[in-house]
Amino acid sequence: MSELAEKGGRVHHFDARDLMTAQGVFRAFAETLRFPGYFGGNWDALVDCLGDLCGEVTGGGAGIAGVVHGADLLLRTEHFPLFVSVLCQGADRANSAVDLDGDPLDRPAVAAHFFLEFRNFDGEKIAAHVEQPDLIVTLGDGFVRAALNPEEWH
Repeated sequence: MSELAEKGGRVHHFDARDLMTAQGVFRAFAETLRFPGYFGGNWDALVDCLGDLCGEVTGGGAGIAGVVHGADLLLRTEHFPLFVSVLCQGADRANSAVDLDGDPLDRPAVAAHFFLEFRNFDGEKIAAHVEQPDLIVTLGDGFVRAALNPEEWH
């Protein structure tokens, strides 16, 4: 994240206690990332807004990292797998210079990454909660990575 900051990108922090419900997720992300007033307050609208971040929120397009602190709490929620998928979808859209039809966007690609910090890291437990057909989940030394499954998404 220091490399992102050196390039002028922004790091935004979220407290998992604010994300325990879907409505809490929508509210926290809308406030922190300054979503437009027409944000629909649902999962699809969250993907759309994450994929279209710009301005001061991204350091003028330099990029964004979102850090969720205390993510252990989210493992207990019903929406956790969907939340992870939505973050992956939003980052994928932001990182692209073309829309879903392959047409060029009127903005450059923006590096977008999301990190979930766990106080008690148990990679296998986390992976089991995240695993779903639309994601590829990889276990590493001290981390779990989730990315869109290209067979499902591209």
